[in-house]
Amino acid sequence: MHRDPLPQPFTRVSKPRLYEQLVTQILGYIESAHLGPGDLLPAERELAERLGVSRATLAQALVALEVLGVIDVQHGTGAVLVHRPSVASVIKGLSEHRNRLPDIVEARSTLEVKLAELAAERRTDAELAAIENALDVMKAEIDSGGKGARGDELFHQAVTAAAHSTVLAQLMTFIAEMILETRLESLGQPGRPAQSLASHRVITAAIRAQDPEAAKAAMLAHIVLVSDVALLK
Repeated sequence: MHRDPLPQPFTRVSKPRLYEQLVTQILGYIESAHLGPGDLLPAERELAERLGVSRATLAQALVALEVLGVIDVQHGTGAVLVHRPSVASVIKGLSEHRNRLPDIVEARSTLEVKLAELAAERRTDAELAAIENALDVMKAEIDSGGKGARGDELFHQAVTAAAHSTVLAQLMTFIAEMILETRLESLGQPGRPAQSLASHRVITAAIRAQDPEAAKAAMLAHIVLVSDVALLK
C-alpha cells in the first residue's frame, strides 16, 4: 500500500519584536498621510503618544528605519522621509541585517584593531591632530544634543589614514556602508555617544604615546562596546 511521505514539520513562527511592530505602524502612517521623500515625520514626542509607547522605545524603531535608509534623523529637524518602501521589504531588510551583524563585527575587530596598532607606530603629528580634531567634532555634536555620528566617522577615517596601509584602507572602504549601519545602531543606544567618545579618547592616548599594544587593546575594547546593540538582540 502506497503511503504519502510524512509532511514537513511546521516551523515556529517568531513573535515580532516590538520595534518591528512600531516600524509597521510608522510605515502605515507614512502611507495614510501620503508623505513623500523630503517630508517630515511628526516630532518624536507626538509620535510616541500616538503609538502609546515611550520615546526610548520609539527611538529603537526610528534607528531601525534609519539603518535601512528609509528616514534620515537630523538633529534639530527631526526624522525626514527618504523613500517609501513596503512593510515586507523593511522587515526582510531588518532580518538580513541581524543575520550579517556578527560578520560585520568580526570584520571590524580584525581590520580596525590592526589599523590602531599601525597608527600608533606610523602616525605623524598632522595625523594625530586630525584624530584629535575628530574627537572635538564628536564632542561638539554630543554637547548640542546629537549622536556624534559625523565625529565618530571622522575619527575612524583619521585612524585609518594614520596607519599608512593602502590595502587595509581599501578593505575599510569596502565595508564602510555596513559599518555605517552599526554606527547608527550603536549611537542610537541610550548613553552610548558619550561612552563611545570616551573610548575614542583612550585609543587616541595610546596612538599619541605611540604604544601599539595599548592601541590594539583600546580599539578592541571599543569594538566590543559599540557592538553591544540591544536593538537587534
